[in-house]
Amino acid sequence: MPENEPWEYSLYIPNDLRAVTVCRRTLRLILTMHGLIRLVDMAELLATELIGNAVRHTKGPAALRVRWSGTGVLRLGAWDADPSPPEPPQPLDRAVDREDGRGLALVRACADVWGWQPLAREGNRGRYIWCELREAIPSGSSQPRSAAG
Repeated sequence: MPENEPWEYSLYIPNDLRAVTVCRRTLRLILTMHGLIRLVDMAELLATELIGNAVRHTKGPAALRVRWSGTGVLRLGAWDADPSPPEPPQPLDRAVDREDGRGLALVRACADVWGWQPLAREGNRGRYIWCELREAIPSGSSQPRSAAG
């Protein structure tokens, strides 16, 4: 599949801390197979924080969603069954020394944009916390790469 084509994957996981590693490794494979290895390290960090929070702080299943826009934007999201808003992230310099509460501070500091939305489906409620990484334009270029280049 060409890099400029949009795609999306969803990985549903049980409430098990081992699933965080499964998500991280699956994300690495997905991005590598789509030629987006340059985004892997940051995407892994962000997805680990998002899905780690979903598994640690809720009792039900969760899901990792990975979506490539085809225009240079990678969206990572974690769904969980808790309908309440996430705790507002602390500034990163205050969150670093804490044992918990660093996840969304890292997401806010490292992602280009992030947010959350409540979800309701078939009587079930939950939330979706997401962030986006925009692909950097190569240096020396004032325009994004074309599909041919």
